[in-house]
Amino acid sequence: MGKKVNWGIIGLGKIAHKFTQDLLLVENANLYGVASRGIAKAKDYAEKYQADNYYGSYKELADDPNIDVVYIATPHIHHCEYTLMALEAGKAVLCEKAFGMDKAEVVKMIAKASEKKLFLMEALWTRFIPGTEKVLELLNGGLVGDLKTVRADFGFRANYEPNERLFNKELGGGALLDIGIYPAFLSLLTLGFPKEIIASATMSPTKVDTSIMMLFNYNNQETAILDATLAVDTPTEAWLHGTKGSLKMHSRFHHTESISHYKDHDLVETYEVKYKGNGYYHEIMEVMKCLEMGKIESDKMPLSFSLKLIDLLDKVRNEIGLTYN
Repeated sequence: MGKKVNWGIIGLGKIAHKFTQDLLLVENANLYGVASRGIAKAKDYAEKYQADNYYGSYKELADDPNIDVVYIATPHIHHCEYTLMALEAGKAVLCEKAFGMDKAEVVKMIAKASEKKLFLMEALWTRFIPGTEKVLELLNGGLVGDLKTVRADFGFRANYEPNERLFNKELGGGALLDIGIYPAFLSLLTLGFPKEIIASATMSPTKVDTSIMMLFNYNNQETAILDATLAVDTPTEAWLHGTKGSLKMHSRFHHTESISHYKDHDLVETYEVKYKGNGYYHEIMEVMKCLEMGKIESDKMPLSFSLKLIDLLDKVRNEIGLTYN
């Protein structure tokens, strides 16, 4: 990496802390500014991570001419709004998943990035984790033959707090957009877009999905069997079954560091593939590389893929009757 890149961070919650810790590991990535809706929180955050500046409003950060790229880590209900704001201010954007609340929002975001000729990418870190890259390498090399079935789960027990993000409809709560996106992403990455989508869900008193089951069918008789829940802890593993064997992405599969190859139910080999830092390092490196090369989107996580992913999630939501204001 050559030129120093000034980063700004909007939204200073749990995920932003992990991201920031990894940003500090990347050569020529400079934490220039952080913003919160409260100046005191922004000041504390800036002092903790030695950011150059802090702001008491998101717009103030976006309007700072010294910032090159903005990472948006707010609840996903605000992703579209703040992405458009940052792009309008001339900033490249890395926006957390889920990219938007629905396809219409993502279309707006992509259109604005295209209009401004600015870099935009969904921060779905799983795509850049070395373990995911290894799985794609093994699949593309024909290790398990033709891929026929993907099974993936993601579950943890969350305390039911109706006003907290996970269960609050006004904040885009529910299992699907928070954790169900990971099994859905894996199926889209490996099998493509399904021809048939079947889904059912258990809804919370706040009318968001607490648990969701998804069954996807494809043109060549492939299937994806996926589930996500906020009610209980589950293995959070993924299995990819082919005509010549299987791959297991060990827990938690969305940032796995261990992949096992099975043939005829027997373990053949296990690959240990470590990631750096908290795992966000690799998506940061992708952004830095794209910016250095003057690209306005990533080849690994193109905007067309994010559009397909949100379209898939919209269709699942339609199946279970989940709506947001």
